[in-house]
Amino acid sequence: MSRRRAGRAVVTAMLAALLPQGVARAQQSADQDALPRSVIEAWRPPTLTITRYTEDWSSLADPAARRARWTAPLKYIPLASPQVWLSTGLELRARVEATQGQTARYWRAMPHADLHVGRFRVFVQGLANAAQGVVGGPSPVDRTGVDLLQAFADVTVPIAAGTTLRLEGGRQLVSLGSERLVGTRYGPNTPLPFDGTRALLDSGPYTASLFYLVPVAAGPHSMDDRRSRQKALWGLYATRWLGSGHAVRIDAYAMVYHDRAASLQQAGFAGGLGDERRITLGLRSAGRAGSAYWDMEAMAQGGRLAGAPIHAWSVALRAGRRFPALPATPDLSLHVDLASGDKAPADGRVNGFNPLFPKGKYFGELSPLGPRNLIDVHPALTLALGKLNGGAVQLGVTGMAYWRQSRGDGVYDVPGRQLHPATAGQARFLGKQAEAVVTWQATRELALTASASHFVPGGFLVQAGAGRPIDLFAGEASFRF
Repeated sequence: MSRRRAGRAVVTAMLAALLPQGVARAQQSADQDALPRSVIEAWRPPTLTITRYTEDWSSLADPAARRARWTAPLKYIPLASPQVWLSTGLELRARVEATQGQTARYWRAMPHADLHVGRFRVFVQGLANAAQGVVGGPSPVDRTGVDLLQAFADVTVPIAAGTTLRLEGGRQLVSLGSERLVGTRYGPNTPLPFDGTRALLDSGPYTASLFYLVPVAAGPHSMDDRRSRQKALWGLYATRWLGSGHAVRIDAYAMVYHDRAASLQQAGFAGGLGDERRITLGLRSAGRAGSAYWDMEAMAQGGRLAGAPIHAWSVALRAGRRFPALPATPDLSLHVDLASGDKAPADGRVNGFNPLFPKGKYFGELSPLGPRNLIDVHPALTLALGKLNGGAVQLGVTGMAYWRQSRGDGVYDVPGRQLHPATAGQARFLGKQAEAVVTWQATRELALTASASHFVPGGFLVQAGAGRPIDLFAGEASFRF
């Protein structure tokens, strides 16, 4: 095929993904006309991930498989030899939010390239984003311009039969377990990368990651994101897989967090900064058995903040069951989280839990509170509404209720800023929330989402002078390949 014909085919395919489904299906049908049905049915693309570098496209080494989907030639580009190949991808996201009588718009583009040379790999991902109309003005988390999101290299070394060691170094998005402590902050417009190194051992049912990570602070302008000089995290995260098909996992971890200029509010001081060295030990069990599933986690924290001893904890539970035999295949679940708060101001002890670097949008599309000094309970129901032009439509409905775990501590947002001190009120109840999210997977690459959220402040927030309800209406289009 000539370069002109190849270029025309790529452009046509990209337009097909964004045009109505009939056009997209026609293009895919043309791609598959000359393929044996066995090839089409045998090849299944890997699940697209948030981190992107965990996707394995090596199955496309078979030239026939690269004709099963229009994106396949872009996911596996053979170079000098079968051991040298390049994978490319792109995410485009546009989001609109209406809240407090103001409409905010967000855009971001994240292209990436993944070069494989035998056991050696280099992964690079860029970020370009913008925001307008953000209440209070956009922060770097909303708008950071053009920056390098990920750039790292790794090498995989065979240790023994079925055992490998992968050594990584550079800047990357890191997701550990449930992302309650270390997440990618994918929901907001600017994800959170880390600079550092990792050693990952994979041996049958066992995996382990030894890491040293420094968070990257987003700047307001292009190419000004810099590694933090204040914070660092290091530790070990290990997993044991159980059951047929690795249906159950047991995670155990230990990590040390160091902040040279931590806020002293959780220690009961009036303000100021101090040195924090916090140790977190955790145990997690997650898995599925038939139609039931669960995710349970317990965390304990020790160490010192400005010389004061730390004694904090958190417990999280998610359990649910799917009902595939019922109409709309309902999925009913219950989520419960508890995070300790400080017991009394100026008592010389720190009891407030620190979630470190949690995932963005922690409690859904609208997350007015963060997982510090908090009890939350929220049941959720997900329904499969069927197909629209061949794409699956899903509805999720969630109700939430929040309380302070300790009356001796205030309330915080997801990044950890204190919204109101303990002295702002005596009540424990913080509020209730309802949220509905509709998602249409229009094509394999294009997803459209609409959500509506309503938060009603409870007694403590009313006493603190924040008794106004919050409504959020959002629409999002995400194109990924």
